[in-house]
Amino acid sequence: MSPVLIPLGAARTVTGSRHLIEGANGRVLVDCGLFQGQRELRERNWQPLGVDPAHLDAVVITHAHLDHSGAFPRLVGEGFAGPAHTTYDTGKLMSVVLPDSGRLLEEEAGWANKAGYSRHSPALPLYTEDDAWKALDRLVPHAFDEHFAPAGGFDVQYRPAGHILGSAVTRVVVDGVSVVFSGDLGRPNHPFLVPPAPVADADWIVVESTYGDRTHTSDDEVQALGEVIRKTVDRGGVVVVPAFAVDRTEVLLYHLHRLDQAGQLPDVPIYVDSPMALDGLRIYRSAIADGAVDVRPDLRGRVEILDVDTLHESRDTLASKAISRGVGPAVIIAGAGMASGGRVVHHLKQFLPDARHSVVLVGFQAQGTRGRQLLDGASTIKIHGQYVRVRAEVCDLTGFSVHADREELLGWLGTAEREPKGVFVVHGEPAASIALRDAIEARFDWTAVVPRQGERLNLDV
Repeated sequence: MSPVLIPLGAARTVTGSRHLIEGANGRVLVDCGLFQGQRELRERNWQPLGVDPAHLDAVVITHAHLDHSGAFPRLVGEGFAGPAHTTYDTGKLMSVVLPDSGRLLEEEAGWANKAGYSRHSPALPLYTEDDAWKALDRLVPHAFDEHFAPAGGFDVQYRPAGHILGSAVTRVVVDGVSVVFSGDLGRPNHPFLVPPAPVADADWIVVESTYGDRTHTSDDEVQALGEVIRKTVDRGGVVVVPAFAVDRTEVLLYHLHRLDQAGQLPDVPIYVDSPMALDGLRIYRSAIADGAVDVRPDLRGRVEILDVDTLHESRDTLASKAISRGVGPAVIIAGAGMASGGRVVHHLKQFLPDARHSVVLVGFQAQGTRGRQLLDGASTIKIHGQYVRVRAEVCDLTGFSVHADREELLGWLGTAEREPKGVFVVHGEPAASIALRDAIEARFDWTAVVPRQGERLNLDV
């Protein structure tokens, strides 16, 4: 009997990565992510997983972003009793992002009950901060290149993916059949992480397609960011940057440091308004100082690359509120990256109606999120049950993304040592996944498929 792969998420959508592998002697879930974006996607988080959690042997996490790890507390709450395998830095980052996610889910449920805009009475969180802490006890960390066996008949190995700290290209061998998962694949030119490891030998490949239908701009996004900040400061405004707490905040600080060193950054306060981002920043600084394997060799030990002289760290709610009430120009970096929740939503509510201010979008904006609405030119967006006028300048600098684009994804696939039996294209909106599938067939003449959610895919050789 051949092993079977069943996509339980990230199939024809760019979120909720969950891939079940069934072998003769075990069941392993690769990633356990939250669905984010449109309401119909978020509601999937409440639906049955598609496999009995009590019958899963293990979970293998490719990296710490919530759309790959954020449903793990829910899985544990529903009866999963096995281990979750990670790289060391993925485990450290999950210890930051999962409790923060639970806390935000509780806060959002409380706010919904207070404001009365939830369709459910009472609104309940998907899981709590306490649930997240309990789930973290199940993490089992591994070094890059180490082999480990999450279940009978399985052998797994992590190699750097260059997307965020600890992110991994994950090779799973089950009953003698090899499957390489890209996870979220980084770019060859990440500012301080090594490029993605090659595919090498694989019977099957599972590849993400977030940017499968486009190529990142070749424009200098760093100079564009500096120009936006200078223009906004000149008119007395505030720059609000919705940023993913893990990696995007660090990438922004790296480039702000470069602008500062070049004398191109105005002397204004720069706020990182996110406890999760600040805890993640501490982990990044430690990894750079200690020379982590996936940090570029020339930058190991150089923690100053993330320092900005006017940086202010905002950890508590009172400090966050004080930022919004403040007068005078500033730069505010706050989560979440697609403005789907978190402190940035409150800043948008405060600053969007005033044309002096700017909002800078620096990453992928999924359909149904406030970030996507702003990117598409919405004149109003809904926040906390109220419509807010958009008069602030909205700037698209999504070239800062650390997701590989179409050409970079194809370049990575080209590192395969031989033609695979097939490529499964996942983790992309339908148009992006289909475009990448077509490009794979055109360039390599390989079999490429965009699978459906719940489809059983036989991994024979």
